[in-house]
Amino acid sequence: MARKPDTPLRRGWTTGACATAATRAALEMLWGAPCPKSVVITLPKGETPEFAIAHADQGEGWAEAGVIKDAGDDPDVTHGAMIIARVAHSEGGVVFRAGEGVGVVTMPGLPIPPGEPAINPVPRQMIQATVADTAERLGERPDIEITISVPGGAALAQQTWNPRLGIKGGLSILGTTGIVRPFSCAAWIASIHRGIDVARGADLGHVAGCTGATSETVVQQLYGLPDHAMLDMGDFAGGLLKYLAKHPLPHVTIGGGIGKMVKLAQGARDLHSGRSQVDFDALADVLGMPDLKYMNTALQAHEEVGETMAIWVAQTALEKVRAMLPEEVGVDTVVIDRKGVILARAGVPGPGA
Repeated sequence: MARKPDTPLRRGWTTGACATAATRAALEMLWGAPCPKSVVITLPKGETPEFAIAHADQGEGWAEAGVIKDAGDDPDVTHGAMIIARVAHSEGGVVFRAGEGVGVVTMPGLPIPPGEPAINPVPRQMIQATVADTAERLGERPDIEITISVPGGAALAQQTWNPRLGIKGGLSILGTTGIVRPFSCAAWIASIHRGIDVARGADLGHVAGCTGATSETVVQQLYGLPDHAMLDMGDFAGGLLKYLAKHPLPHVTIGGGIGKMVKLAQGARDLHSGRSQVDFDALADVLGMPDLKYMNTALQAHEEVGETMAIWVAQTALEKVRAMLPEEVGVDTVVIDRKGVILARAGVPGPGA
């Protein structure tokens, strides 16, 4: 297990907060003020951070400013990216546009409808409030077209869940508080929820949640599932299943390596190695093999026991998953080894199997 840092982790700012700050600076330039070196914005909970302006330009009828995203100590793919807001007069109200590196929503189920720039509701609200505030302060009309860009964002988006969620062409402008809290699980779980929303919006009959890339590839190929049917469960089995229980789909496959799936079978909902462990004493008792108490890994135990253990894992994991979901949701499980070989399956296979 990795050591925890000796000092507190440094928080950062969301792309939505950066876009809001860039918008404020660009508006001041558009409306005749010099380019500010920094701006202060108000976050949803009232905090007022200051952002340095790293880029500024303007021409006839437009102005733009940029802020460099600082995600603090969070391993965020957008850390260090330039978030640019270009403003120009609109024919009425605040209009949002997707510039370079910002995606466009193409599928239902997300909080932004298809055809709109992937700028989430809270960042839109923050930007609209900034437009209103700046317009009132400078005596201008708040009729503004705002184009948000992230140079290089299309490439960065390939490291996110956006392509799978039907967000094409780039990143999403995100954030509900404006603050990035380091190594928070909340963003991952929120993305799982959005994946389920998209699957429901697309009327999919079969989705899958897998513990890692290998099991995901195996399950996707096994059932011929489209990308947007693959929910990025990772270690967060509980986060997926709790949301799916409230927002059901016809069928879900849960797949994973035998180590993670043993933990699921033993009742764990968070499968991360730092938060749950295989109970080898319990495994030895249930399989009637005392020597398993001295094993170091589930894979080692499987090598000792063989198919009997894999079948027990698949079946018992199925029972645990089944207990968390409504009866109308079909369930099956797939257990693999490190090479992607299927060791066992349980439950009625999903549609198209």
